[in-house]
Amino acid sequence: MHTLEDLKGEDILLMDIREVAIFADFFVICTSTSERMLDALATAVLDKTKPVLPQRGRLEGRAQDGWLLVDFGDVVVHLLSPDRRDYYRLEELWSQGKVLLRLQ
Repeated sequence: MHTLEDLKGEDILLMDIREVAIFADFFVICTSTSERMLDALATAVLDKTKPVLPQRGRLEGRAQDGWLLVDFGDVVVHLLSPDRRDYYRLEELWSQGKVLLRLQ
């Protein structure tokens, strides 16, 4: 979370979805205002977690499409442009999950 905040990620949300999903335990959702920043955030997440997580994150998506996903199995990090975040409304889709932390 600090990595995302340090690199100017916006509206960072940590959700516990264990009670509502079988494919993951937590979502991290973060907005970034440019393709370059989306790529930088994804790279930073992969680099910072490499020494501490047993499973290497799998990167999916393209910054130019406005949505990058870093999948660690139990934790899925969603990095979105503002328009993609508004369009997909993941917080509303998974509203039965519990918000653990929100940094705005």
